[in-house]
Amino acid sequence: MTRSATLNRPLALLVAGTFFMENLDGTIIQTAAPAMARDLGVNAVDINIAMTAYLLTLAIGVPVSGWLADRFGTRRIFALAIVIFTVASALCALSTSLPMLVVMRVLQGIGGAMMVPVGRLAVLRAVEKRDLLDAMAYLTWPALLAPVLAPVLGGVLADTVGWQWIFLVNIPIGLVAFVVALRVVPAIDPTHRHRLDWAGFTLVGVALAALVLGMEQVGAAPTNWWLAGGLLALAALVGVGAVLRLRRAKHPLLDLTALSIPTFRVGNVGGLVYRLLIGAAPFLFVLLFQTGFGWSASQAGLLVMAVFLGNVAIKPATSPLIRRFGFRTVIMGSNLCGAVVFVLCAFVDPGTPIAVIAVLLFASGVFRSIGFSGYNSVQFADVPAALTSGANTLASTLQQVAVGLGIAMAALIVRATTAGATLVDPGATELGYRWAFAVLALLLLLPAVEAWRMPAHAGAEVAARRPRLAAR
Repeated sequence: MTRSATLNRPLALLVAGTFFMENLDGTIIQTAAPAMARDLGVNAVDINIAMTAYLLTLAIGVPVSGWLADRFGTRRIFALAIVIFTVASALCALSTSLPMLVVMRVLQGIGGAMMVPVGRLAVLRAVEKRDLLDAMAYLTWPALLAPVLAPVLGGVLADTVGWQWIFLVNIPIGLVAFVVALRVVPAIDPTHRHRLDWAGFTLVGVALAALVLGMEQVGAAPTNWWLAGGLLALAALVGVGAVLRLRRAKHPLLDLTALSIPTFRVGNVGGLVYRLLIGAAPFLFVLLFQTGFGWSASQAGLLVMAVFLGNVAIKPATSPLIRRFGFRTVIMGSNLCGAVVFVLCAFVDPGTPIAVIAVLLFASGVFRSIGFSGYNSVQFADVPAALTSGANTLASTLQQVAVGLGIAMAALIVRATTAGATLVDPGATELGYRWAFAVLALLLLLPAVEAWRMPAHAGAEVAARRPRLAAR
């Protein structure tokens, strides 16, 4: 295969590494919550506020990252983000109370909010369309691996060297990343000097915060439906105001222009639904095995690692698959094949051989990896250079919303299906969790239909494919 001529591999690897840190720290404290609660003198459930604070800060902070990069320069902001994230990680480890930990997690989220989109922007600005597929292959694996590894790694560190090491491991990585960033991130001059869209920032921030908090309330047990409904209504109302503001502003916080490009729209609207559903799957697997089958946390965690193995095994083949069959076929196929796997998971019960379950999880990881690669690459396939910064910021915001809502979506689906299963067969503990996979399979048809509506040769320049008629 021809070597990518414009792909800066050291830069892509650096950005992928920082992505991995940011993604990992989103949920890694989940399994370490009991140990953290003991040391901080609170209930284990109270530790969730530290995770929510981090994800909420990311959701609110990501939209402003594009303006910062354009205003002060990509390398300067990316290096600053690494410093903030690393220092905040050390302060999280030193926290002696829950309020202190929450404040440090907010600081860590500020660093992560700049690190993710600004790092990707540096890669996008340095690569030509023909090498975009290879570049995005580097940037896809953190989103695939971190959610699967986080529960296992968090539990192992908390049970052995202490929960503080969940954050301390970021320090050497951050120091190395900072030094490398100064050497490999291009020093691109600021592209504009206009003021920040404060009105847009306020409206978008309030809407995203209300959406994330509202969905978390919906997924919580017991649910405060009045609070959840009020937050979601606020998110919808302010969201409409935010869209109107962004469309009218001369220099909007989020440029919505790229949504008129079909491939970008599929990558981020259909991709949002896809990421929500696929992000919920590992959580549902753990719930099925622990709560439904009565397995231990270690047993469930080890088996879910089969998803990770599927991700890794197929990764070298994802780009060749896209080049061979095109984006539309690959994205649509990953949705449909993933739906088939989830349907099969709905028939799994405590008597199903472990080997069969492992194969299903492995297959889930395979199609998950293919789908992520397709969506992450097609979104920028037809975006012109002039819109790259705005499109990247908008894409990062929508993807962060998917990450923040994934577990809440899974919890909501499980609560609905378990309630229905209890009415049908009160003695079948696992039935509701199995039904949840059937719901996931059904919902995956939505992004599959949107992918089918793409032109057959969408993103052909990136996939290095030409229309058949033209080839003749």
